[in-house]
Amino acid sequence: MGGLLSREPRRPGSSADKLLPPVTPTDSIATNTGTMDEMNMAPKVYTRRWFMLLLFVAYSFSNAYQWIHLNIIGNVIMKYYNESLPEDSFQQESAIDWLSMIYMLVYIPLIFPATWLLNKKGLRLNLICGAFLNALGAWIKCACLAPDRFAVLMFAQTLCAIAQIFILGIPARLAAVWFGPNQVSTATSIGVFGNQVGCAAGFLIPPLLVPNSESLSEIGRDLGIMFYIWAGVTTALFIIIVVVFKDKPPRPPSKAQMLANQGSHQENYLGSLKNLFHNRNFILLTLTYGINTGCYYGIGTLLNPIILYYFPGHEQSAGQIGLVLVLAGVVGSIVAGIWLDRTKSFKPTTVGIYFLSMAGMVALTFTMGVGLIWVVFLTSAALGFFMTGYLPVGFEFAAEITYPESEGTSSGLLNASAQTFGIILTIGMRALINRVSVLSANITVSAVLLAGTVITAFIKADYRRQEAGNRTIEYLDQVHFDVNITDKDKEKKEETVKA
Repeated sequence: MGGLLSREPRRPGSSADKLLPPVTPTDSIATNTGTMDEMNMAPKVYTRRWFMLLLFVAYSFSNAYQWIHLNIIGNVIMKYYNESLPEDSFQQESAIDWLSMIYMLVYIPLIFPATWLLNKKGLRLNLICGAFLNALGAWIKCACLAPDRFAVLMFAQTLCAIAQIFILGIPARLAAVWFGPNQVSTATSIGVFGNQVGCAAGFLIPPLLVPNSESLSEIGRDLGIMFYIWAGVTTALFIIIVVVFKDKPPRPPSKAQMLANQGSHQENYLGSLKNLFHNRNFILLTLTYGINTGCYYGIGTLLNPIILYYFPGHEQSAGQIGLVLVLAGVVGSIVAGIWLDRTKSFKPTTVGIYFLSMAGMVALTFTMGVGLIWVVFLTSAALGFFMTGYLPVGFEFAAEITYPESEGTSSGLLNASAQTFGIILTIGMRALINRVSVLSANITVSAVLLAGTVITAFIKADYRRQEAGNRTIEYLDQVHFDVNITDKDKEKKEETVKA
């Protein structure tokens, strides 16, 4: 979409050629009046777009916080709910891991109906549904304040996980619907920013509110404070979304979005899925996006036991390292978004960030055993900057190579892949940690990221969205030129008749 104002040469027979009819003088004069009126209507961006984006960011923040806020204090949660957990220690640890992995599990089957709802009913209904489930899950957690209620806690976390399916596919769609061509990548990055900062808060706040204690009553009291605070926050956000959030602006923000709106009237969701599954480049991107993000999910879920293995008793340090990991990623996301808006170099940026993510993981793996926790903070920042910064880059690259398919559909499939790999890698890492070593788990993640980097290099730079924007401008210029010629011919005929 950012290529609307550029004049880069277009490849003959490219995908963008299929998006608009060939232009001839006869065709241009006979073009349907309603379509031409919409095409000639100037795009407009509205100041309120920033408030819509900010509201989504706050909602995404509140849900992402609940993804990790229990696992970062996993040892405390295991102690408090011990009587309602299995007796085997590995099964106990796995049960705690599922408080995070449930977010990944429910996403895989439910993303398809959620994406259909997004495509058919728009942004507003999706946000209302998700915000309601998010608040409901937060309130049910307030009823879990007893050691024998781990099952109730899991049910509440499951509701929050279902709410997530109404979030992860939104950033690219909201950016395309509300923002102009030179801001769409930045807006996508800011949209992902909410999820990242929520994860950061989920790493930082729980160890401060719920410190490790030998007294179960103290732990229960601290958990109650944490649960009730977040129930209030999510309820307030739900009310604001219902009252304020708008589905789309009165006029599209770009020519490419006008084309997408015209196509949406005849959009077939199953047909769109079929097109995506037949797109080789998108299949490769789905695989590599799943690997990268799945590694991030696995590291985030198991950060508590990994850090405590090397630095016993440093629960708060584990949370702070998670905070650094995510905040560095926030900076990386924003930098990547600005870079993409200015350069449109999606393929080189994706490959470069992926390779540096792998390098960051290798550095983290071999500095943990040094015994200097400040070094771990530094390498975690480097890993987070590139690994988490990759998220919006993947969304925007997918939107480019799959245009004119819906951004919500492509983003949903990317996230389904991420959840699948997240479950596989988390379970695999837990097994390696318990049966081999923490080092072996980290080396495995590094090797998986290396494989993802190699696969990413085989994705072709088929920038369909940019080509569509260029083609639209050429089409409109030709139409206006033909109309001017026709008017001049008419004037000449009138002059001849008068003569």
